[in-house]
Amino acid sequence: MPQIRNIYDTPMNPVEFDGTKGASMAVMIGREHNAPHFALRSIAVEPGGHTPKHQHDYEHEVFVVSGAGSVFLEGDEHPIKAGDTVLVRANELHQFAVPDGASEPFRFLCIVPIEQNCGGDVPGS
Repeated sequence: MPQIRNIYDTPMNPVEFDGTKGASMAVMIGREHNAPHFALRSIAVEPGGHTPKHQHDYEHEVFVVSGAGSVFLEGDEHPIKAGDTVLVRANELHQFAVPDGASEPFRFLCIVPIEQNCGGDVPGS
């Protein structure tokens, strides 16, 4: 059976990692859909919110669907907006944030592996 889902129709759940504010996520395609290698996640960050500043042993790719914000990479904040792509390299400290005065949530799609490089499940895959 094909896995066809719409990011606007799929319920989002709050991201409950320490250091997170105003972020929610839905796994669009992942382990539960029998994806063998990668998961596609939809993430929304409210104005004034951010994902946790973190790093992990796998790369991930990001496509910004709507809104504008910033990504912390290589020790600096970089502005990003709808249509931009971002490569987050393995073990790179990173964070996505949205300014308080933003007019809309910041939404992006994120591709992550199903398993970490050292073994074990990737959270939210």
